[in-house]
Amino acid sequence: MRHSASIPPLVAVDAARPRRPVIHAVTGHGLFESLRQIAPEFSQHARVELLHDAFESALVTLKQAVEQGRCDVVVASGSNGEYLRARLSVPVVQVQVGGYDLMAALATARELSSRIAVVLHHEVSAALRRFLRGFNMEVELRTYETREDVMRCVRELAEQGVEVVVGAGMVTDHVRKAGLTAVLLYSLDSVRAAMETAMAIAEAQHKERVRRDQLDLVLRHLNDGVVAVDMQGRITTLNPAAARIIGATVQAAGQPLADVAPGLTPRPVLEQGRSELGRVDDVRGQSLVVDAVPLYESGIQTGAVLTLHPSQPLEHAVGRLRAHSHRRSRVARYTLSGMVAASQAMRQLVHRCEVMARASDASVLIQGESGSGKEVVAQGIHRASRRHARPFVAINCGAFPEQLLESELFGYEEGAFTGARRQGKAGLFEAADGGTLLLDEVGEMPLPLQTRLLRALQEKEVTRVGGIDAIPIDVRIIAATHRDLAAMARQGLFRHDLFYRLHILQVSVPPLRERPEDIAALASALLPAALERLGSGALAPQALDAVLPLLAAHDWPGNVRELENVIERMALECLLAGEVPAPAVLRGVVDPTSSEDAVHPMAMETVARDAQSQRGRGSMPAGEAGQLQTVQRAAEIQHIRATLERSGGNQAAAARALGISRTTLWRKLRE
Repeated sequence: MRHSASIPPLVAVDAARPRRPVIHAVTGHGLFESLRQIAPEFSQHARVELLHDAFESALVTLKQAVEQGRCDVVVASGSNGEYLRARLSVPVVQVQVGGYDLMAALATARELSSRIAVVLHHEVSAALRRFLRGFNMEVELRTYETREDVMRCVRELAEQGVEVVVGAGMVTDHVRKAGLTAVLLYSLDSVRAAMETAMAIAEAQHKERVRRDQLDLVLRHLNDGVVAVDMQGRITTLNPAAARIIGATVQAAGQPLADVAPGLTPRPVLEQGRSELGRVDDVRGQSLVVDAVPLYESGIQTGAVLTLHPSQPLEHAVGRLRAHSHRRSRVARYTLSGMVAASQAMRQLVHRCEVMARASDASVLIQGESGSGKEVVAQGIHRASRRHARPFVAINCGAFPEQLLESELFGYEEGAFTGARRQGKAGLFEAADGGTLLLDEVGEMPLPLQTRLLRALQEKEVTRVGGIDAIPIDVRIIAATHRDLAAMARQGLFRHDLFYRLHILQVSVPPLRERPEDIAALASALLPAALERLGSGALAPQALDAVLPLLAAHDWPGNVRELENVIERMALECLLAGEVPAPAVLRGVVDPTSSEDAVHPMAMETVARDAQSQRGRGSMPAGEAGQLQTVQRAAEIQHIRATLERSGGNQAAAARALGISRTTLWRKLRE
């Protein structure tokens, strides 16, 4: 007879909870009703499946349930339990016969007849024999191993006149078939105890399975490879990342690691039992950083675990950490689409930059006059490139002396020179790793430093000042200059090979005087914004009408930077007057050289150059030269202080407005 039943839970089960353990209670005989009676006590914490079947037929059903993950533990009894235990991969808990079971069953049998037999599986215990002697009970004792043994034993007992037989489920079935009285050996307490043991095993297995599944999930999603080996160096476990890194398959388990991945050996850890961290192995042409640690079970080493880190992601991660910690790292603010490009020349420039930003990662040389917007173009190229999410770092090569520029670019190690920071400092190449490094005014870089820059670009690695270790870098170089680098190279003032390295892609920013359409477009954006910041936004339309003709007539030697400064001064004049000033005032703002009491800084630079030239020819009297220097200095200081006042005392903002570095501004204020 074969019957299967599922005991419904006594309480509602939350579907979000982990799967409950599944227990199969199996018997083909009289124990079935006892199991049915006990099963509901456990249905709150486990799914109990009752199977009224035994031996070969039950085995087929149980194996299918195990393969489908629907069976964690089996509860059975007697020879059926022994049969299943030898053939199933899940635990089989036997219903055990206790002393109370025997006494209760014998007491019941004694009430029915004096001619009693006890038939047990395997053997009769010495305790039972002592019990029978102590109570002076005449009982026939028999044992069995197989179903055939039971049938033969029952037949012999019937022939001997035995009337009542005590035994397990299969025994009682055959006893009843022979026309004798049967007493089941198992009590409800024995069945309950077996179910409790099965429940404890199932819960422990479930917790272990959950822990193992979580660990497997972590290992599967690790980018680092993990390989476990036994004491003979054979692979016991490897995750998908390890298989990918060493070029193997997850089915490589059981093979020697040395055969699967030549160059990757666990031998030192297996032989010495000591961890090896950060070792570098060459495996199939790639460098791996390997952490190898011994694996112990119950205090005995059973193998080793190797964690594999590909070197390239580590190098990139280190570069990102350096960039994150470097105070000069920042995100580019300007985009190509945000540039004012009313003129045909600027529209062509923007299109050219967009194409080269998307299509190439090569170095770019941006040439143009001072103040024409070379850094804005550089930031736009960075923002349009695949490196847009990485750092954009800029340095003015003309603002630092040679030694300081070298340490800024390449960094330095602790003790490299007097005043060096403890633990050293990362350079701008490291800070820009993965992103873009703008070398502004690269034409001012000293020749010895050009040689070191060339090597860094060729080898894609840098060495800090005072250091010996080469640091890999992945940086796009954008160089900017107002000078003719090709002519400088011909004159020996700039390295030819560095020029060609920087000049792979080239952009020329036209001066503002050659693109008059952009003057009005820039002013239309800058002047209303400047007036709005000062609370005079209502004057913008009238101010633009008044100043646009003046702006168009100016030749803008300082380019966009000069235009920005002029716009700021115009806005301030409007604020002071409470209205748009008279044309003469505005003309003086646009071109200070037209005013008798103001000297334009650009004009003073011209005067200074002329004075220097005259002194070189020996044709300028010393007194006259001194007067010119005094006038130049006074005009320069007046202009600097006015700009600083307009910037609210912010030296960084004033330096940007003047087109000089903060270092130069600081020096000029203290001369």
